Amino acid sequence: MADRRPWTRGELLVAFALYLKLPFGQLHHRNPEIIARAARLDRTPGALAMKLVNIASLDDSITRSGRSGLRNASSADRAMWAEMQSDWPAFTAAAEAALAENGEQPDTGASPAGDGPQGINIPTAATRRHGQTLFRQTVLSAYRNQCALTGLSDQRLLIASHIIPWSQAPELRLNPRNGIALNALHDKAFDQGLITFDDHFRLQISPALETEDSEFTELAFHTRAGTQLAIPDKFAPARETLAYHREHIFIE
Repeated sequence: MADRRPWTRGELLVAFALYLKLPFGQLHHRNPEIIARAARLDRTPGALAMKLVNIASLDDSITRSGRSGLRNASSADRAMWAEMQSDWPAFTAAAEAALAENGEQPDTGASPAGDGPQGINIPTAATRRHGQTLFRQTVLSAYRNQCALTGLSDQRLLIASHIIPWSQAPELRLNPRNGIALNALHDKAFDQGLITFDDHFRLQISPALETEDSEFTELAFHTRAGTQLAIPDKFAPARETLAYHREHIFIE
Protein backbone atom coordinates (compact mmCIF):
# COMPACT_ATOMS: atom_id res chain seq x y z
CA MET A 1 0.00 0.00 0.00
CA ALA A 2 1.26 3.43 -0.92
CA ASP A 3 0.60 5.48 2.19
CA ARG A 4 2.96 8.31 1.33
CA ARG A 5 1.27 9.26 -1.90
CA PRO A 6 -0.71 12.53 -1.90
CA TRP A 7 -4.36 12.32 -0.94
CA THR A 8 -6.72 12.89 -3.86
CA ARG A 9 -9.81 15.05 -3.52
CA GLY A 10 -11.99 11.93 -3.62
CA GLU A 11 -9.97 10.29 -0.85
CA LEU A 12 -10.17 13.43 1.27
CA LEU A 13 -13.95 13.57 0.82
CA VAL A 14 -14.18 9.96 2.03
CA ALA A 15 -11.94 10.74 5.01
CA PHE A 16 -13.97 13.84 5.93
CA ALA A 17 -17.23 11.89 5.67
CA LEU A 18 -15.77 9.24 7.96
CA TYR A 19 -14.68 11.94 10.43
CA LEU A 20 -18.25 13.21 10.52
CA LYS A 21 -19.63 9.73 11.21
CA LEU A 22 -17.27 8.69 14.01
CA PRO A 23 -17.14 9.93 17.61
CA PHE A 24 -13.77 11.49 18.47
CA GLY A 25 -12.75 8.58 20.69
CA GLN A 26 -13.02 6.14 17.78
CA LEU A 27 -10.42 7.76 15.52
CA HIS A 28 -7.84 5.01 15.90
CA HIS A 29 -6.33 2.35 13.64
CA ARG A 30 -8.05 -0.53 15.47
CA ASN A 31 -11.54 0.72 14.62
CA PRO A 32 -13.13 -1.87 12.26
CA GLU A 33 -14.79 0.85 10.20
CA ILE A 34 -11.44 2.60 9.68
CA ILE A 35 -9.81 -0.73 8.79
CA ALA A 36 -12.48 -1.52 6.19
CA ARG A 37 -12.47 1.97 4.69
CA ALA A 38 -8.67 2.08 4.58
CA ALA A 39 -8.61 -1.16 2.60
CA ARG A 40 -10.97 0.29 -0.01
CA LEU A 41 -8.77 3.39 -0.23
CA ASP A 42 -5.61 1.26 -0.53
CA ARG A 43 -4.27 2.95 2.61
CA THR A 44 -3.16 1.51 5.92
CA PRO A 45 -5.52 1.89 8.89
CA GLY A 46 -2.80 3.90 10.61
CA ALA A 47 -2.57 6.35 7.71
CA LEU A 48 -6.33 6.86 7.60
CA ALA A 49 -6.55 7.22 11.39
CA MET A 50 -3.79 9.83 11.29
CA LYS A 51 -5.66 11.73 8.58
CA LEU A 52 -8.81 11.71 10.72
CA VAL A 53 -6.93 13.05 13.75
CA ASN A 54 -5.39 15.75 11.58
CA ILE A 55 -8.89 16.71 10.44
CA ALA A 56 -9.94 16.82 14.11
CA SER A 57 -7.16 19.36 14.75
CA LEU A 58 -9.12 21.77 12.53
CA ASP A 59 -12.27 21.41 14.62
CA ASP A 60 -12.55 24.23 17.17
CA SER A 61 -14.80 22.17 19.43
CA ILE A 62 -12.11 19.50 19.64
CA THR A 63 -9.14 21.83 20.07
CA ARG A 64 -10.91 23.84 22.80
CA SER A 65 -11.29 20.65 24.80
CA GLY A 66 -7.53 20.02 24.71
CA ARG A 67 -7.92 16.83 22.66
CA SER A 68 -6.49 18.06 19.38
CA GLY A 69 -3.79 15.39 19.12
CA LEU A 70 -1.71 15.74 15.98
CA ARG A 71 -1.45 19.12 14.30
CA ASN A 72 -0.24 18.14 10.86
CA ALA A 73 -3.27 19.12 8.81
CA SER A 74 -2.27 19.83 5.23
CA SER A 75 -3.27 22.84 3.17
CA ALA A 76 -5.68 20.53 1.30
CA ASP A 77 -7.23 19.48 4.64
CA ARG A 78 -7.69 23.12 5.60
CA ALA A 79 -9.19 24.01 2.24
CA MET A 80 -11.70 21.17 2.45
CA TRP A 81 -12.61 22.09 6.04
CA ALA A 82 -13.36 25.64 4.87
CA GLU A 83 -15.33 24.28 1.89
CA MET A 84 -17.40 22.07 4.19
CA GLN A 85 -18.18 24.87 6.64
CA SER A 86 -19.14 27.34 3.92
CA ASP A 87 -21.56 25.08 1.98
CA TRP A 88 -22.79 21.96 3.76
CA PRO A 89 -25.28 20.93 1.02
CA ALA A 90 -22.64 21.02 -1.73
CA PHE A 91 -20.07 19.30 0.46
CA THR A 92 -22.53 16.56 1.44
CA ALA A 93 -23.42 15.91 -2.20
CA ALA A 94 -19.71 15.65 -3.09
CA ALA A 95 -18.99 13.40 -0.09
CA GLU A 96 -21.87 11.07 -0.92
CA ALA A 97 -20.63 10.77 -4.51
CA ALA A 98 -17.09 9.98 -3.27
CA LEU A 99 -18.41 7.38 -0.83
CA ALA A 100 -20.44 5.71 -3.58
CA GLU A 101 -17.38 5.66 -5.83
CA ASN A 102 -15.47 4.07 -2.97
CA GLY A 103 -17.97 1.25 -2.67
CA GLU A 104 -20.53 2.51 -0.16
CA GLN A 105 -24.16 1.97 -1.02
CA PRO A 106 -26.00 5.21 -1.77
CA ASP A 107 -28.63 6.53 0.60
CA THR A 108 -31.92 4.96 -0.43
CA GLY A 109 -33.79 5.46 2.82
CA ALA A 110 -37.13 7.16 2.44
CA SER A 111 -38.08 10.09 4.60
CA PRO A 112 -40.84 12.69 4.62
CA ALA A 113 -41.06 14.87 1.54
CA GLY A 114 -38.32 17.43 1.34
CA ASP A 115 -35.89 19.13 -0.93
CA GLY A 116 -32.52 17.97 -2.17
CA PRO A 117 -29.34 19.85 -1.32
CA GLN A 118 -29.97 22.39 -4.07
CA GLY A 119 -33.67 22.81 -3.29
CA ILE A 120 -34.84 20.10 -5.72
CA ASN A 121 -37.15 17.23 -4.73
CA ILE A 122 -35.57 13.83 -5.36
CA PRO A 123 -38.33 11.46 -6.61
CA THR A 124 -38.16 7.84 -5.38
CA ALA A 125 -40.78 5.38 -4.15
CA ALA A 126 -41.17 8.03 -1.46
CA THR A 127 -39.56 11.43 -1.84
CA ARG A 128 -36.35 11.36 0.17
CA ARG A 129 -34.21 14.06 1.64
CA HIS A 130 -30.86 13.86 -0.09
CA GLY A 131 -28.01 13.95 2.42
CA GLN A 132 -30.21 13.17 5.42
CA THR A 133 -28.33 9.96 6.25
CA LEU A 134 -24.95 11.70 6.58
CA PHE A 135 -26.60 14.49 8.59
CA ARG A 136 -28.09 11.93 10.99
CA GLN A 137 -24.80 10.05 11.34
CA THR A 138 -22.92 13.28 11.98
CA VAL A 139 -25.33 14.59 14.61
CA LEU A 140 -25.68 11.29 16.47
CA SER A 141 -21.92 10.67 16.50
CA ALA A 142 -21.35 14.15 17.95
CA TYR A 143 -23.52 13.13 20.92
CA ARG A 144 -21.89 9.68 21.15
CA ASN A 145 -25.09 8.10 19.86
CA GLN A 146 -27.11 9.18 22.89
CA CYS A 147 -30.08 11.46 23.39
CA ALA A 148 -28.71 14.83 24.49
CA LEU A 149 -31.54 15.26 26.99
CA THR A 150 -32.08 11.81 28.51
CA GLY A 151 -29.00 9.77 27.60
CA LEU A 152 -31.09 7.15 25.79
CA SER A 153 -28.75 5.14 23.53
CA ASP A 154 -31.12 2.91 21.54
CA GLN A 155 -30.55 4.24 18.01
CA ARG A 156 -33.94 2.95 16.90
CA LEU A 157 -35.43 5.68 19.09
CA LEU A 158 -32.97 8.48 18.29
CA ILE A 159 -33.60 11.34 15.88
CA ALA A 160 -31.20 13.91 14.47
CA SER A 161 -33.57 16.79 15.17
CA HIS A 162 -33.40 19.89 13.03
CA ILE A 163 -33.47 23.06 15.13
CA ILE A 164 -34.60 25.29 12.26
CA PRO A 165 -36.94 23.04 10.26
CA TRP A 166 -35.85 21.49 6.97
CA SER A 167 -38.32 23.58 4.97
CA GLN A 168 -37.33 26.93 6.45
CA ALA A 169 -33.56 27.19 5.95
CA PRO A 170 -32.21 25.31 2.90
CA GLU A 171 -28.65 26.42 3.59
CA LEU A 172 -28.79 24.89 7.11
CA ARG A 173 -30.52 21.63 6.27
CA LEU A 174 -27.36 19.55 6.39
CA ASN A 175 -25.32 21.65 8.81
CA PRO A 176 -24.88 19.54 11.98
CA ARG A 177 -24.85 22.70 14.11
CA ASN A 178 -28.53 22.91 13.18
CA GLY A 179 -29.10 19.54 14.81
CA ILE A 180 -29.53 17.92 18.22
CA ALA A 181 -29.70 14.19 19.02
CA LEU A 182 -33.05 13.64 20.74
CA ASN A 183 -35.25 10.65 21.48
CA ALA A 184 -38.37 10.33 19.34
CA LEU A 185 -40.75 11.74 21.99
CA HIS A 186 -38.76 14.88 22.75
CA ASP A 187 -37.95 15.32 19.06
CA LYS A 188 -41.67 15.46 18.30
CA ALA A 189 -42.27 17.92 21.14
CA PHE A 190 -39.35 20.06 19.91
CA ASP A 191 -40.67 19.99 16.35
CA GLN A 192 -44.13 21.04 17.56
CA GLY A 193 -42.77 23.91 19.66
CA LEU A 194 -43.76 22.34 22.98
CA ILE A 195 -40.18 22.47 24.25
CA THR A 196 -37.13 24.54 23.40
CA PHE A 197 -33.69 25.35 24.82
CA ASP A 198 -32.25 28.62 26.09
CA ASP A 199 -28.82 30.08 25.32
CA HIS A 200 -27.33 27.88 28.04
CA PHE A 201 -28.88 24.76 26.41
CA ARG A 202 -31.40 24.34 29.25
CA LEU A 203 -34.81 22.80 28.60
CA GLN A 204 -37.81 25.13 28.57
CA ILE A 205 -41.39 23.84 28.63
CA SER A 206 -44.21 25.52 26.71
CA PRO A 207 -47.26 26.69 28.68
CA ALA A 208 -49.22 24.60 26.18
CA LEU A 209 -48.14 21.56 28.19
CA GLU A 210 -49.04 23.10 31.54
CA THR A 211 -52.72 22.22 31.16
CA GLU A 212 -52.03 18.54 30.52
CA ASP A 213 -53.26 16.60 33.56
CA SER A 214 -51.04 13.62 32.96
CA GLU A 215 -48.56 11.85 35.19
CA PHE A 216 -46.59 10.84 32.11
CA THR A 217 -46.40 14.44 30.85
CA GLU A 218 -45.18 15.52 34.26
CA LEU A 219 -42.51 12.84 34.31
CA ALA A 220 -41.39 13.18 30.70
CA PHE A 221 -41.39 16.96 30.53
CA HIS A 222 -42.01 19.06 33.62
CA THR A 223 -39.60 17.22 35.90
CA ARG A 224 -36.91 17.83 33.28
CA ALA A 225 -37.44 21.60 33.03
CA GLY A 226 -34.08 23.36 33.32
CA THR A 227 -32.14 20.20 32.41
CA GLN A 228 -29.09 21.10 30.35
CA LEU A 229 -28.41 19.34 27.09
CA ALA A 230 -25.30 17.21 26.98
CA ILE A 231 -22.57 19.19 25.24
CA PRO A 232 -21.50 17.27 22.13
CA ASP A 233 -17.91 16.43 21.24
CA LYS A 234 -18.26 18.50 18.08
CA PHE A 235 -20.81 20.61 16.19
CA ALA A 236 -22.57 22.07 19.23
CA PRO A 237 -25.92 23.70 18.39
CA ALA A 238 -25.50 27.23 17.09
CA ARG A 239 -27.05 29.73 19.48
CA GLU A 240 -28.60 31.66 16.61
CA THR A 241 -30.53 28.57 15.50
CA LEU A 242 -31.81 28.02 19.03
CA ALA A 243 -32.84 31.68 19.16
CA TYR A 244 -34.79 31.20 15.93
CA HIS A 245 -36.53 28.15 17.39
CA ARG A 246 -37.54 30.07 20.52
CA GLU A 247 -38.86 33.03 18.50
CA HIS A 248 -40.60 31.28 15.60
CA ILE A 249 -41.46 27.73 16.69
CA PHE A 250 -41.76 27.59 20.49
CA ILE A 251 -45.28 28.15 21.78
CA GLU A 252 -45.06 30.91 24.40
